[in-house]
Amino acid sequence: MAAPIGITMGDPAGIGPEILARLFADGAPAPAFAIGDPGVLRRALGVVGARLALHEIAAPAQARFAPGTIDVLPAGLLAAPPDFGRVDAAAGASGFACVERGIVEALAGRIAALVTAPISKAAWSAAGIGFPGHTELLAARAGVADYAMMLANDELRVVLVSIHVPLAEAVRMVTPAAERRAIQLAAAAGRRFGIAAPRVAVAGLNPHAGEDGQFGTEDRDVIAPAVAEACAEGIDASGPWPGDTVFARARLGEFDVVVAQYHDQGLIPVKFLGLDQGVNVTLGLPFIRTSPDHGTAFDIAGSGRARAASLRAAVRMAAAMAPS
Repeated sequence: MAAPIGITMGDPAGIGPEILARLFADGAPAPAFAIGDPGVLRRALGVVGARLALHEIAAPAQARFAPGTIDVLPAGLLAAPPDFGRVDAAAGASGFACVERGIVEALAGRIAALVTAPISKAAWSAAGIGFPGHTELLAARAGVADYAMMLANDELRVVLVSIHVPLAEAVRMVTPAAERRAIQLAAAAGRRFGIAAPRVAVAGLNPHAGEDGQFGTEDRDVIAPAVAEACAEGIDASGPWPGDTVFARARLGEFDVVVAQYHDQGLIPVKFLGLDQGVNVTLGLPFIRTSPDHGTAFDIAGSGRARAASLRAAVRMAAAMAPS
C-alpha cells in the first residue's frame, strides 16, 4: 500500500482536534492517521460525539485504518488538555511539536503528504517559538529558500509573492527575483495537478496594472520583465493583468494559476468563494503539505460546532497531488 497521509492536530485549545475527530468519524477521503496528543484527541471525540477508538502507533507503517478507529502517532504530549479558546504557551509548544514530528516523517518519505490543522501564532510566540507560522517552519526544516503559499479551491489557484508581512513591506518585496520564483512555482504547481502546460496569469501590483506607469512603475519595470523571462524559459505566463479582473478571468477558465502580489490581494478572492473549500498548499517543499484555509476559531472551540469541510478538502487535495 502507498504511504498514508499524516494529519497534525493543530493547537489543542482550538478547533483542530475537533475537525480532525469529525473527519475520521465521517470517514477520511484517503488513508490517513493523526499526529497528536491522544488525550486531546479523546476529548475532541467527546466534543463531537464520535465513538471511535484510538490506536496508538510508533510509526506510520503501523497504521491499520480499521473502521471505528483513529490511528494516532503520539506527539506534543501534555499533562492535561488545555482550556478551550485561550492562547496557551504549553498548547503552542504541543502544536509545534506535532508539526515537527510530521516534518520528520515527510522528509523520511514515510508519509505521502503532511496535512496540518490550524495552529495559533500567538501561542507559538508565547512558547518562544521563533517562526511566525507553518510555512516558514516547513521551509526552514526542509532547507529550501524558494517557496510560496498557494491557496486553492475547485475554482481558483492563487500563488502569493509575499505572505505574512506588512503591506508596505510587501510592496518592497516586488522584485525581479521574487516574481520569477513565484511564476516558476505556480507553473510547477499546475503540473503537479496534471496540467501539462499551465497558464499562469500574473496580477499587477497597482490599479489597472500601473496603466503603463501612470499609477506606479512596478508593473512596467519589474513585473512585466519577469513575465517575459518566464516565457523565455518555456512557461505559459502572461501579465501583469489588473488585479480587479484577473481572478474572475481565471475562475471562468482563462488561466490555470494566478500569481498575486501580496497576501490579501490573493486570499480575498479565494476566501470569498467559501472558507469551507479553500486549501493552503506550501509550494517548493520536497514533500506535499496542505492545510485548511481557516484558523483556530477559538471563539467556538469546544462547542462541537466546528465543521471539517476545509480539512477534508485539504486531505483530498493532498491525495490528488501525491505521487501515485
